[in-house]
Amino acid sequence: MVSMKNQTNGSEGTNMHEGMRRVFALLSGKWKLEIMWLLNQRIYRFNELRKAIPGITQHMLTAQLRELEADGLVSRTVFAEVPPRVEYEITAKARGLGPTMEALMAWWNEHGGSIPERTTTRGRKQTSKSG
Repeated sequence: MVSMKNQTNGSEGTNMHEGMRRVFALLSGKWKLEIMWLLNQRIYRFNELRKAIPGITQHMLTAQLRELEADGLVSRTVFAEVPPRVEYEITAKARGLGPTMEALMAWWNEHGGSIPERTTTRGRKQTSKSG
C-alpha cells in the first residue's frame, strides 16, 4: 500500500502529491464520479443520464460530460438518425478506475451507516410533480 505522505517517484522525479492533485482536479466536479459510476454499469443516452441523477440540470450534465470527454474518460457516439441519437460510454482508460470505485463502495458498505444523512438535496430543489 502506498503511504499518503508526500513522496517522489525516483527516476522521473514526479512528486506523488502533485500527481494526486492532478487526479483530484481531473475527477472533481459535483457530478463527475456519479456520471462515471453510472457509465461504468452500461451505455446511456443523455436523457437517461439526466433522469438517473436527481437534481442535475441539463446545462450541468452537458458541461460535465464535455469535460469527461475532453479528458478521455467518456466517449460520445452520435448516430445519424432522425431524431439524432447520442450515446455515452466510459472509456478503457476510465475503466481502469473500476478498482477505485469498488474500493469506495467497500468503504461505504463498512462505514456508510455511521455517517449522518444530509437533509439538504444537491443541485435544484426537488419539487413535487403532483398538483
